[in-house]
Amino acid sequence: MVIPGTDTSFSAVQAIVYRTYGSPDVLRCEEIEQPIPAADEVLIEVHAASVNPFDWHFMRGEPYLFRLMIGLGKPKSPRLGADVAGTVVAVGRDVTRLKTGDEVFGACRGSFAEYACAPVSRLAVKPERVTFEQAASVPIAALTALQGLRDKGHVRPGNDVLVNGAAGGVGTFAVQIAKSFGARVTGVCSARNLELVRGIGADDAIDYAREDLARRAERYDVVLDLVGNHSLRAWRRVLKPSGTCVGAAGTTDPWMIGPLVGMMAAPVLSLFGSRKLVSLLASINPGDLALVGEFVASGKVTPVIDRRYALRQVPEAIRYLEAGHARGKVIIVRG
Repeated sequence: MVIPGTDTSFSAVQAIVYRTYGSPDVLRCEEIEQPIPAADEVLIEVHAASVNPFDWHFMRGEPYLFRLMIGLGKPKSPRLGADVAGTVVAVGRDVTRLKTGDEVFGACRGSFAEYACAPVSRLAVKPERVTFEQAASVPIAALTALQGLRDKGHVRPGNDVLVNGAAGGVGTFAVQIAKSFGARVTGVCSARNLELVRGIGADDAIDYAREDLARRAERYDVVLDLVGNHSLRAWRRVLKPSGTCVGAAGTTDPWMIGPLVGMMAAPVLSLFGSRKLVSLLASINPGDLALVGEFVASGKVTPVIDRRYALRQVPEAIRYLEAGHARGKVIIVRG
């Protein structure tokens, strides 16, 4: 089968694969058959991708409940990577919104590769003033921040917003997006990142090692928790009477017991009093991708890019992210 617009459907391309769960040592850069887009997909020549905790959770098969979806004994799909930015080189037969030559960004499965297929429903056209690296940093991180603040927190001008984990991939977007909404923002981070967090617009920055957030006198309209290192009851104490805590934290619990308990407890605790406790799982969609893309193009938001790695260095990139010291986003580039 030859896809219209390309005669390389059987060509070998480089991709990061994993055929068993484990540490970054299970990752291999191998030659695979160039993927073929389904009817509602496009084939993208990948110019940049970015690394998320999402990726190493899949790599390790943790929390173990994930394996019910991705494969019990081994991964059903050996490809890794979600955030993507690149050029459309072929389109599925039902695709009308995009065409070959379009520069796009969004999410797919297997973006750590030279080529990847992505559903049109998870892509947007990249603004000209946004680089591929900037665009690749957006999908999971920026949309988590946007939807957490806008849809769950209902942030309004003048609100007091606290971002726990303000120097990370989601946090650096959250600080800037909250400021664009007219909020007063306090960022929580390590001492070495205080200057960074203030530099991207936070009105105040707190060193988590020196101050107990639960004992602060300040109260907040919205708390965006990206770390998960405080109890739900602790967050209730720092919320204003009508405030909302949005939990979008990852987990190091391989069985996911702690987060499941938290997700079940949040709506129950919200019944007592006016303070709300909600959880968030971001939805990747063209509208929100385009919105954040315009934020970046206009200068309202500037992606913070910590390090860049070549495709063959994905294991090293994931080790760096897992260590928990990344400032902003870690990007994978061709080379």
